[in-house]
Amino acid sequence: MPLKSINTFTVVFMFSFAFLILFFSGFLEFPSAPPSFRPTTAAAINDLTLSVGKSPPDPFIDLVGAFKKWDSQVGCAWFREKHRGLIQNQNNHRSNGSSSLQEDGGDCGGVGELKLNHVSVLVKGWTWIPDNLDNLYSCPCGLSCLWTKSPVLADKPEALLFETTTPPLQRRDGDPLRVYMDLEAGRKRSGLEDIFISYHAKDDVQVTYAGGLFHNGRNYHVSSYKNNDTLVYWSSSRCLPQRNQLAKKLLSLLPHHSFGRCLNNVGARDMAISFYPKCANDANMIPKWWDHLHCAMSYYKFVLAIENTMTESYVTEKLFYALDSGAVPIYFGAPNVWDFIPPHSIIDGTKFSSVEELASYVKALANDPVAYAEYHAWRRCGVLGNYGKTRSASLDTLPCRLCKEVSRRGGRNARA
Repeated sequence: MPLKSINTFTVVFMFSFAFLILFFSGFLEFPSAPPSFRPTTAAAINDLTLSVGKSPPDPFIDLVGAFKKWDSQVGCAWFREKHRGLIQNQNNHRSNGSSSLQEDGGDCGGVGELKLNHVSVLVKGWTWIPDNLDNLYSCPCGLSCLWTKSPVLADKPEALLFETTTPPLQRRDGDPLRVYMDLEAGRKRSGLEDIFISYHAKDDVQVTYAGGLFHNGRNYHVSSYKNNDTLVYWSSSRCLPQRNQLAKKLLSLLPHHSFGRCLNNVGARDMAISFYPKCANDANMIPKWWDHLHCAMSYYKFVLAIENTMTESYVTEKLFYALDSGAVPIYFGAPNVWDFIPPHSIIDGTKFSSVEELASYVKALANDPVAYAEYHAWRRCGVLGNYGKTRSASLDTLPCRLCKEVSRRGGRNARA
């Protein structure tokens, strides 16, 4: 028996010694940590979690395949843990009175309690408010809300809504409340309204551009194929000098397709249909260039989104279109854009020291499927951050939110 114990010890010792020789000679190695755990030197740029460009180039074209690689090397558990404190941080941010999004104030009683159970809003002047917003809404707190452009249906409205024209000069007791909406970058009150609607949290009612009503009538085919020869989609038909100059400088460094009227390099605004036939809505109808906007974007890894004006909280559909299409936006615009969007969902162009540095990063990201897939992790892992509140404050929910404000003020019963 003692001899057997010695033999066992000898065998274990010999195997351990052999293992150490193989390990230190490089034949064996322990698995390395996933790429997302590597320290980065560019942490200040877009909160990078991956060492982009450190892995061998992999010019992938299949988005779903990139997702699978990210799942195997990183995964949702890590992504959720990384952003676990986001909601608490946002609560602290709001308590300091510096929120970029309004609190709805869901209480039905107490301060600002509802004074009317039913409110009708008659839309008097508008530009792009879609017709299918017209409806009778069942809102929280037992409030019903009629939003309509018909003076027949709202023959005795509690409020009149004006967008393109200014409200009446005077409001007498018993008249409807005057509501004025301005979602343009300048955001100016008419001076005649009782309630002001705009994109900023400081205004009476806030509206974001993140709603689904902007999607009406469009082809929402999303392609898994990502063009690796032409990386960037850009479309603009309002050729503002400052925006054109920035786009021209960046796009000169990246392979791109430029649709629209500005810097067009594809021949016509509707060339996307020729490039991507699946984006056609109806073969019997003459397409408009915006009908296939989202579908065409989905074939590109990146969409360049530059706001007309770069001012606080002015985050328009340019960014949300790109997010909805499954592309990664390269964004220039509102300095507080991260208050409106999911974590790690865009490339913030303003965080780079030069367009050359930005272009180099975009090229490296295009050849790194795991790093690229992380820009989609928010939607796949359910980490929305403040984006949930952005959607809740969109045009889609405006009728109930406006009716609630009108009810709190008493509608026609409010003193002039």
